[in-house]
Amino acid sequence: MVQPHIRCSKEDVSSMVIMPGDPKRVDRIGEFLEDVKEVSYNREFKTITGYYKGVKITATSTGIGGASAAIAIEEHVAIGAKYIIRVGSCGALQSHIQIGDLILPTSAIRDEGASKMYVESSYPASCDVELATIMIQKAKELNYNFYTGIVRSHDSFYIDDYEEVSKYWSQKNVLGSDMETATLFTLGSIRGIKVASILNNVVLFEENTASSINNLVDEGNAEMQGEENEIILALETLYEASKS
Repeated sequence: MVQPHIRCSKEDVSSMVIMPGDPKRVDRIGEFLEDVKEVSYNREFKTITGYYKGVKITATSTGIGGASAAIAIEEHVAIGAKYIIRVGSCGALQSHIQIGDLILPTSAIRDEGASKMYVESSYPASCDVELATIMIQKAKELNYNFYTGIVRSHDSFYIDDYEEVSKYWSQKNVLGSDMETATLFTLGSIRGIKVASILNNVVLFEENTASSINNLVDEGNAEMQGEENEIILALETLYEASKS
């Protein structure tokens, strides 16, 4: 059955899925795959399928935010997804995290609305331990700069007290903020699939979000290197997971 939003069927995709937010990042993932086929492009959901070291991999963009991500996650689960790794961007909440560093979340604060449509706020949003363990080991082997710990997922950059909220969570030793990890982790647990997230830091703590994100369009800078690193890490993690 073709899924209504991602416009994919079971035959089109792999059980191993990488989910960026930006459709353009799907194209970047495709640069590391062989025998790439564009499966569909509907709304914010662009999907390709190809092979990495002989392992079939699908990439689907989710757009911005947990509500959109939940649609992609649910529809992929309906057609056989067993592993989903988010590759996205984030803003640092700690001053020692530099541009292009990776954050590998172990859990996420559910400061967004999508996951709360499924279960009460006391339910934890946590990664799959086995998948995260593989990912951490691969990040060490690749000699990437990375941090593990808690992140915060939210729904808007433009709330009036954004700076105060960020400082609050920084004081609680939260590493960074994104918009989709909590939704992925919550649904992963509820639907019984293995999930993990890799976040490329594109905003230094207490710096302007808009201007920092604009730097992502510039080739060759630290943000773009971080994006390449997170894609390779996701692919290597799924390749290793495929052996088990």
